[in-house]
Amino acid sequence: MFKGILIEKDDAGYRAAVKEIDEAQLPEGDVTVRVERSSLNYKDGLAITGKGPVVRKFPMVPGIDIAGTVEASDNPDYKVGDRVVLNGWGVGETHWGGLAQKARLKGDWLVPLPDAFTAQQAVAIGTAGYTAMLCVLALEKHGVKPADGEIVVTGAAGGVGSVAIAVLSKLGYTVVAVSGRPEEADYLKQLGASEVLERSAFSAPGKPLGKERWAGAVDVVGSHTLANICATTRYRGVVTACGLAGGMDLPASVAPFILRGVTLVGIDSVMCPRPERLVAWQRLARDLDPAKLGLLTHEVSLAEAIPTAAELMDGKVRGRVVVDVNR
Repeated sequence: MFKGILIEKDDAGYRAAVKEIDEAQLPEGDVTVRVERSSLNYKDGLAITGKGPVVRKFPMVPGIDIAGTVEASDNPDYKVGDRVVLNGWGVGETHWGGLAQKARLKGDWLVPLPDAFTAQQAVAIGTAGYTAMLCVLALEKHGVKPADGEIVVTGAAGGVGSVAIAVLSKLGYTVVAVSGRPEEADYLKQLGASEVLERSAFSAPGKPLGKERWAGAVDVVGSHTLANICATTRYRGVVTACGLAGGMDLPASVAPFILRGVTLVGIDSVMCPRPERLVAWQRLARDLDPAKLGLLTHEVSLAEAIPTAAELMDGKVRGRVVVDVNR
């Protein structure tokens, strides 16, 4: 038996609770991991609270991030004792995830945990940080250099935004943070933001084209915010889009793309091919200052993860939430 958060849906309704789970209930997979840490992401918040149709089958263990040690393996790439990390692949949605003391997974989903990070640090980075790194890699791939101008990061006080600011500033970029939480300005500047702008300046309907400002962008919001970012991006600038915190719609025009040659790059972290994941984690080990992780992380127990998920949905959580599944 092991402990985990189990989400159930039946005639009695939708609920999430910490339960004792029989190991025989674990789903199919060729690697069993003893989980050390998981985390709370926006998607986990939707799953635990039931505020979004994230969970596709029941019962479900949420938790899209996993860091731990291989306990049993039928996969030639992993042996007992290996330290591993997992992000995405539908875990916590269609396959039991990391908010439990054990997980059974497909070895192809795993990535060796870089020596630079502890399990706690790995999930502090988590899907959010790995997604942020994919955005940075996309900006680099499309030729955006620090000398080209400012990079704007929306949803800056959240997980993706926090890591994006920390990495971009370390790489020498000038980063402007956009947040709906003015009280977090000092925190964002500690991470490396040169300026903090109020979210309301971007969240209302705007013009098809605005004054050129951004050389690049990392957007987690979508909707009017993403449209306004595109409209104010400089000639040949690059906008990476990886979230929908403000909505799935994109009320934009083609003007930025056909008049300024702006590139809009979609970033998917869930099904991202393994070679790109390996590069992202190697770069995180090199380009993310572990000291910054302390600024953007706090830790909760398995039971505390459930009320914290509700706070996350209410926009009251800064940075990253690490879950110690053994506490």
